[in-house]
Amino acid sequence: MGYGEQKNKKESLHTGRLVPVYPETSGITSRWLRFAIKPILKFANQLPDVLPDEIRKNYHLPNLVHALSQIHFPNKMGDAELARKRFAFEELFILQLFMRLERLKLRQKTSPSVKFDEKAAKKFVDSLPYKLTDDQKRASWQIIKDIEGPKPMNRLLEGDVGSGKTIVAAMAAYLTALNGYQAAFMAPTEILSRQHYEKIQPLFEKFEIPTGLLTSAEARVSQGKISKKIFIKKVEDNELKVIIGTHSLIQKNIIFKNLALIIIDEQHRFGVNQRATLADHHKESIPHLLSMSATPIPRTLGLTIWGDLDLSLIKEMPKGRKNIITKIVPPSKREWAYEFIKNEIRNGRQAFVICPLIEESEKLEARAVKKEYERLKTDIFPHLKIGLLHGRLKSKEKEKIMADFLNKNLDILVSTSVVEVGIDVPNATVMMIEGADRFGLASLYQFRGRVGRERHQSYCFLLTDSASGKTNERLKAIESAQSGFDLAERDLEIRGPGDFTGVRQSGLPDLAMASLTDLKLIEETREAAKTILSTDPNLKKYPLLAQKVSEFKNRAHLE
Repeated sequence: MGYGEQKNKKESLHTGRLVPVYPETSGITSRWLRFAIKPILKFANQLPDVLPDEIRKNYHLPNLVHALSQIHFPNKMGDAELARKRFAFEELFILQLFMRLERLKLRQKTSPSVKFDEKAAKKFVDSLPYKLTDDQKRASWQIIKDIEGPKPMNRLLEGDVGSGKTIVAAMAAYLTALNGYQAAFMAPTEILSRQHYEKIQPLFEKFEIPTGLLTSAEARVSQGKISKKIFIKKVEDNELKVIIGTHSLIQKNIIFKNLALIIIDEQHRFGVNQRATLADHHKESIPHLLSMSATPIPRTLGLTIWGDLDLSLIKEMPKGRKNIITKIVPPSKREWAYEFIKNEIRNGRQAFVICPLIEESEKLEARAVKKEYERLKTDIFPHLKIGLLHGRLKSKEKEKIMADFLNKNLDILVSTSVVEVGIDVPNATVMMIEGADRFGLASLYQFRGRVGRERHQSYCFLLTDSASGKTNERLKAIESAQSGFDLAERDLEIRGPGDFTGVRQSGLPDLAMASLTDLKLIEETREAAKTILSTDPNLKKYPLLAQKVSEFKNRAHLE
């Protein structure tokens, strides 16, 4: 072959055809990668094809050799798309197999049967200072039927901020305790754990159900604070029936005498794959599991990342709640927003101001919470009482600040996203979010849910200096949204799944991640996994698939 022929052959990789473009880094270009990859492709026929022949045939997918060739050097765009679909299908198919196998593994175990006592349940509901909504009743009944059976419940209770998920979970814990068993109620932060305890403990005390709180800062029962050593002994001796705390409750140093129910609040913060490991901490009999989330999950994510969970929805809000008025506030309207806050405080209300950062950053033009606190305190609201809250404060400092705000000793709380989950201050009516463009829609929705929890009209102000069209599109989505379920779909569509709360920790490969908006593909992979496992639940005929599932599980638990 002459030099000219060789040159033309090389050039054909880069011109006169569909040319692959790869992610580049210093010293490695797409051109270099094309040269490196092309000669390797001739060895593709030595690679085993993970997808079974019948699956490829049923879903009209190319074999591995052809797909590798066409995803790198396609003859036409349609061939490249079909190759991409094949690899996305493969990755989602492995995920679906993993989820179904985890579910099958769970079904092979048993759980304590929590018998339903209708009179006791009615007494509990009648003791509440409000009526349950129809959605709360429906969700409660689904949970009651699950925990009554001998197989482990694995249910997600999903509902908008303030929809009343906690009381539904509390009823399940109440029935569990009446049966002589224990319930562990876990939350992602000490602040939220304490808040749950302060709401639930007085309610359970009416029915003489011993309830305790355990965090890194304290151990508490109805009589007051006690030593952690005594608290743990009470748990071991089954003297405490409902134990509220952070995720440390399921660590090895705490031994439950008779644990029948685990409740996890804001389950996405607990870790997507840690749910699957709960079963590994027990032998044959394991506790029922109820997860809760106020971050609405798009349907496609629900079918994949949380595909091993049964779902209960609370869409109905308690009667009397007013919609929160949400406004995008440009720089020219900032002074108006400050005057609005002053007026609300004159009327006896309180306000949050949220900032994206703790310290100033040269790279990010975002208002650091410490500097903003000083500016507001000195220049904008010199006559008002202002508090500062962020994640670097010690637990006791956080507790005091939140208690001061809750007890109306502070007019304004300047905070980072530490208030995103669960903080309940009924008198607060304004949520002002600095750098709103730097938060995802799910986070913004959570922030907004910190106000509007009582009869007072509440407001959410989204402040941004960005003129980006995409930023405005995102912020307008939350400005008009009253339902978190609709907003979740919009968030996934605008930002993509990679940044959706909790998903990045799932261990998903990039192609599967990019395909989490493709409902048709997800449904196809679910059906394919169901078909394979219906005849071969242990994947004995498919050792390659079994190996891939095992690799996915190991990767997911490491990340």
